[in-house]
Amino acid sequence: MPDHSPDSRIHDLGYARLDTGRAARTGDPEVVYGAGKTPTQVVGILHALRAAHPERAVLATRLDDEAMAAVATDVPKAVVDAEARAVTVGPLPEPVGLVAVLSAGTSDAPVAAEAALTARVYGAGAIRVNDVGVAGLHRVLAVRADLDAADCLVVVAGMEGALPSVVGGLTGTPLVAVPTSVGYGASFGGIAALLGMLNSCAPGVTVVNIDNGFGAGVFAARVARNARPHNDSSADRPRESPQTSQTNRGSAP
Repeated sequence: MPDHSPDSRIHDLGYARLDTGRAARTGDPEVVYGAGKTPTQVVGILHALRAAHPERAVLATRLDDEAMAAVATDVPKAVVDAEARAVTVGPLPEPVGLVAVLSAGTSDAPVAAEAALTARVYGAGAIRVNDVGVAGLHRVLAVRADLDAADCLVVVAGMEGALPSVVGGLTGTPLVAVPTSVGYGASFGGIAALLGMLNSCAPGVTVVNIDNGFGAGVFAARVARNARPHNDSSADRPRESPQTSQTNRGSAP
């Protein structure tokens, strides 16, 4: 027989059973995965999670245009990130640690944006370093200082997925690689990039699923939040605030 006793860790909306106890267990509240949900469901879940966690930002990812429009209209103070196809509601945490999100090409930007926004929601500062793919190695070499300054890197690439191996050979900063579905036919919707990253010869490259900027952002933020200072000088380096760290640092091709 199912247990129908009240449980304060669960908020039952009928179409969703929200895990309102997740923040107490893991330090971070539940996130709304918007794909496959109606706009009305997304709005309802955001309202419920916001009420359960008024001190923290609530995040919804993978929203279509209709859902983003509904949230912007029906959820007060919602902030829409159209590039990431995501929204936040509520105050972002004070950032601890720094995540640098590198993307190989402009077509990878939506996944990179999702990773950066997620890292901020999960309590780290984040910067973007865009369009530094391996077809022009001078571009990633020009931003090498950013690689060493960060506490964790998210490296996003489609096609053959080579960028994480290059970056992993340039720095010892913890690195999570994100394969994207960007590429021509033989990329097989990101499988080629995924396999290339899983077979990286650079040690210490961690890999998430195809287009999973969210998962990479969570991992990177948790690494950054728990990172120890590199040395006396870098321990005092300025941290960019979540609200002002949308800098594109890739040099021109």
